[in-house]
Formats: sequence, structure tokens, C-alpha cells
Amino acid sequence: MSVLRSIESKIEGLFEGVFGRAFRTHVQPIELARKLVKEMDDHRSVSVSRVYVPNEYTIYLSSQDRRQFTGYEGSLVGELQDYLAEHARRERYALLTAPRVLVTTDDDLAIGEFGIATRLVADEASGEQPPPSDLRLDQPAHTMVYRPPGKPIEDVPQPEPEPTREVATLTVDGKTHAITTPRTVLGRSRECELRLGDVNISRQHAEVLHEREAYWIVDLGSMNGTLVNGKRVARERLRDGDRIAIGSTEIVVGLTRQ
Repeated sequence: MSVLRSIESKIEGLFEGVFGRAFRTHVQPIELARKLVKEMDDHRSVSVSRVYVPNEYTIYLSSQDRRQFTGYEGSLVGELQDYLAEHARRERYALLTAPRVLVTTDDDLAIGEFGIATRLVADEASGEQPPPSDLRLDQPAHTMVYRPPGKPIEDVPQPEPEPTREVATLTVDGKTHAITTPRTVLGRSRECELRLGDVNISRQHAEVLHEREAYWIVDLGSMNGTLVNGKRVARERLRDGDRIAIGSTEIVVGLTRQ
């Protein structure tokens, strides 16, 4: 008997007898094992010389389903972790740590439904060699919900609509520049995000900052100063239609809601 089949038999054997008969109307333990390895296969990350797979798996169960595990959850978790480790070994997958399985309750799930979320998590305290820099570690878990036959499978949670936010533009000599980063430096230097060819402007003259849901202009110690609507400022919150003057150049601020 193969190692995987032996582990499957142990998982099935955990719920034989009266507990098994009751459990057949709920989530099947062996189904959890097989969907866990499916999630491992589906979330492979190819590095330079290895194929990495998630090492943390969170199982979401309805409260009714989880009650079926009373007194057996620890044993089942251990067998599921062994099942994942053996599958990774057979497929020659790389793991940052031994697979870890967590079980939690989600009251939004119906009886017979379960979710699985996977993550790649580094264990800095283990003393192991650091993982490759191209791996996406500790990303928000992606959760897949599995339903009994006849019900569709879907990803959860559904993304919530993004809240409206202000988007800023700077218009110079009729050309509009969108502000797409939290910090935009204005000046003559090639390193500036918005380069201006005005000899009266310092190499790094001022910056536009996006912080606390607002846009600010900050003078960077320039020689000729920064003006907003004719007033010299060190730091000033920007509003739609404001006119910034640096050197001999005028910049018109545009703010729109998206």
C-alpha cells in the first residue's frame, strides 16, 4: 500500500462507526485531504530552480460541520499535514516549512460546504536558508469554497467595491500629468517624476504628497520658493483649481473623484 493511500485510510478510519454515519451528511474528511492537495497543486510558485507550494492551509467549516470533529480535530489535522507533506515529497515540491493546517469556523458556510485558504509563510526563527526574493510571501490568503455536487464553486470573499477617492493631475503648458505615486517630485533634475525645464526652478524644487486622503505641495528648500494662488508656502493642502507657481512656471491642479 502506498504512503498516500495509507494516510487516506487513517483519515477515513478516524470517523468509522456511528460518527462516520453521522458525518456522511456533512463534510467528508477524505474530501478535505484531496482538496488540500488540489490547492497545493493550484498555487505553485516557480522559482529559479525549484517549485514552491504553500505551507499554510486554513480550512473553513460551518459550525455544524465542525461540531462533528469534537474530540478528533487534532488527530485529523495531524493526518492532513502528513498527507500534504507526502504529496509534496512525491511531486518534488519545495516547502519553506512543514505544512501547517488550521481549522476555523465560518458561519456563512452551509452544511457540507468548506473553504480552503493557502499562504506561503516564511519562518525566520527556523534558521533555514532565506527563501528566494521572487516568492510572494505572506500575501492575503486566497480562499476557495467547495460545495456539495450540484452547487457551483466560487472564490470568497467577494471583493468589496473600492471607496471613492480623489485623483490628482498637474497641468503644465497645456499638458496634463496624472499623479500616480504617493510622492511626486517637481524640478529640473532628470530624477524628478515631473521634470520642468525652467532655469528658475531648483533641481528638486517641490514635491506633491498623497497622504491621509489628501494631496499636499511641499517646498524642498528651493531657491525661489513655492507659491499657491500667489501665497508663498512651505506646505499646503491642494484643492481643485489651485495654481502652483515655481520659478516662472505655473501649474494648475485638478482633483476629481473616482
